[in-house]
Amino acid sequence: MLANHNHLGPREACYFLTLNVVDRIDVFTRPAYKQVIADALNHFAEAGQVCIYAWCLMTHHLHLLVKTPEGNGPAYFERDFKKYTTPEILKAVEVEMDLRKDWMMQRFEDFGKSLKRIEKFHLWQNCSSPLHIDAGQTDLLMGRIEHIHENPVRERIVDLPEAYLFSSARDYAGGKGLVKVKVAQHTGLAKIKTISSN
Repeated sequence: MLANHNHLGPREACYFLTLNVVDRIDVFTRPAYKQVIADALNHFAEAGQVCIYAWCLMTHHLHLLVKTPEGNGPAYFERDFKKYTTPEILKAVEVEMDLRKDWMMQRFEDFGKSLKRIEKFHLWQNCSSPLHIDAGQTDLLMGRIEHIHENPVRERIVDLPEAYLFSSARDYAGGKGLVKVKVAQHTGLAKIKTISSN
């Protein structure tokens, strides 16, 4: 059921983020690994730590268009998301008995050593260079959403964006996706209407 018709205020903003796996390793090739990311996005959305407008998970990166709570920039969400998902992905790799397990774990460990961090394994690269998008930048906002959803089409995984399960394209096509998102729609020259997709 669609509800909660709201308008983004003029000072509200979204952020376009791309979280990359270290060395562009194709980690997210199995449904179990992908589901970890979908579950984590729901966890942060339900906790009120982020509002997700669009997302798409590819084999070695995650695209997001999000709004964070006032006073908390995207860096806080990114830090917490990476910290939360890394052990969950490593656990899933153990359970799945992936033939690439030893190779992937070694790569994650080597990357951690190169950064001289406390954590033994490092799944995500550090910098995502978030792009700030003002609520009034309707064309830019909708263009980013389209760009996010077209990823699997460009990679020739699917013919239509909504056919790809691990993105919000289904929500924008009127269906129900795996993650709780707010669907942004054109409602005028400089307005974005958000509809809670439940």
